[in-house]
Amino acid sequence: MVNFIQQEIENDLKEGKYSDGIHTRFPPEPNGYLHVGHAKSVCLNFGLANYNGGVCNLRFDDTNPTKEDVEYVDSIQEDIKWLGFDWEDRKFYASDYFGKLYEYAVELTRRGLAYVDDLSAEEIREYRGTLTEPGKESPYRNRSVEENLNLFERMKAGEFPDGSKVLRAKIDMASPNITMRDPVIYRIARAHHHRTGDDWLIYPMYDFAHPLSDAIENITHSVCTLEFEDHRPFYDWLLDSLGFDVKTRPRQIEFARLDLTNTITSKRKLLKKHVRGWDDPRMPTISGMRRRGFTPESIRDFCERIGVAKSNSLVDIALLEHCVREDLNERADRIMAVLNPLKIVLTNVEEGKVEYLPAENHPKRGDKRFVPFTREIFIERDDFMEDAPKKFFRLKPGGEVRLKHAYIIKCEEVIKDAEGNVTELHCTIDPTSKSGGATAGRKVKGTIHWVSAGHALKAEVRLYDYLLTTDENGNLPEDFIAALNPDSLIVIDNALVEPSVKLTGPGKHFQFLRLGYFFTDPDTTPDHLVFNRVVGLKDTWAKVKNN
Repeated sequence: MVNFIQQEIENDLKEGKYSDGIHTRFPPEPNGYLHVGHAKSVCLNFGLANYNGGVCNLRFDDTNPTKEDVEYVDSIQEDIKWLGFDWEDRKFYASDYFGKLYEYAVELTRRGLAYVDDLSAEEIREYRGTLTEPGKESPYRNRSVEENLNLFERMKAGEFPDGSKVLRAKIDMASPNITMRDPVIYRIARAHHHRTGDDWLIYPMYDFAHPLSDAIENITHSVCTLEFEDHRPFYDWLLDSLGFDVKTRPRQIEFARLDLTNTITSKRKLLKKHVRGWDDPRMPTISGMRRRGFTPESIRDFCERIGVAKSNSLVDIALLEHCVREDLNERADRIMAVLNPLKIVLTNVEEGKVEYLPAENHPKRGDKRFVPFTREIFIERDDFMEDAPKKFFRLKPGGEVRLKHAYIIKCEEVIKDAEGNVTELHCTIDPTSKSGGATAGRKVKGTIHWVSAGHALKAEVRLYDYLLTTDENGNLPEDFIAALNPDSLIVIDNALVEPSVKLTGPGKHFQFLRLGYFFTDPDTTPDHLVFNRVVGLKDTWAKVKNN
């Protein structure tokens, strides 16, 4: 593992810091489902620990009970395990430390480094100043230590209404870093907590609880995204003020978050979902990608390839799809499926005759299956063209094409309905042209897939595309609702697949020959096959990479 964070860790070890070993953490807030950006953080934090022979904690920063839910706690754990990582016995919650965090707040107050403020949230914003103008001190900033201790204790006891008072760190209202202008560290909130119930009426702010939770757990490197860079001075101020040893206390290091083209990862925007749920296969959530058919190996590979940077950038989603495609190419069985069926009658094949033809399950393995070949078959409607251009090498009137794993056929007659729509083709086979046979005979330029009319299984196929459309530079409009892709999901109810998948349950990958990689959705039952398109066969990233 080579990146600037690893280099920082190695430098720290050379300077004699963290003699007890490297200890990282993944600290999600249980207020939503993990998305692909979190996957990068999961892989990085657990990866750094593994690489350095250390350990990584899972810690839920559950300091805002108004937005948290056990549903999110459970889903986060499931996602991390699915990605291939294990926190073993090191699962913690910020709420485990509420008592200790309160004591730290009391200690700051006792030292004159925190005070109770009666300003409203709006007034605090007004007093904070701007990037070019210093803030103003609150009229309550110079209360005595005794008065602040008394008020803070009464806040805890529930004597004051929500929003009427807060506890603020006492730092510097003229600091060029707005974060250091007396940040709020505790607020009153009469909200039921999913773990502590109604025991607490005041809750620590994230910026206060996070560094202290790190310190309590003996974290060595607190790795977070760039938006917390301005918060690092407060992180260090807090640990300095409470006397944590610089050689053993945690150190915050920031890295660039993951931004993907055609994708939003903002929890605020994801909550305004125009999809079926958090696990909708169009969502950038880990549960959505899992349901679509992405593999944990491909996501880990993607996170490794994009690396760890110090500045934000936009990553082409084609790279993620490339990683998925490469992984599925190795693991997915090949089958034939027809999404838009056009019937063919092979007039020189005996009625009722069934010939079972061998077909490879995977080009790199030796195992085979047998596909039934009969007088009546279905092909893709797009594989026939009545008025075909010269370089159309599929089926056309009087033309020939090879059926995959089978024979060369020739189109003899086109059957149409009263409106002139093609409803059926009558063709003949060349009996000497069986694929793979000793007398395969002539060669033709085109090969198409097919299924037997009497044996094919009906299936529902869900064709997923990008949820959002972007401009030519990969940018989304400010109003992401305007970028919603109306064709992000197309459902085909009358698809036909080989009978070899009859006993397939949810969670199986296939390559539909010539169509793409597909995955059996959890909605699949013994009587109803449901396939999600994972990715197509076209690999735009590979083309970019090879040019």
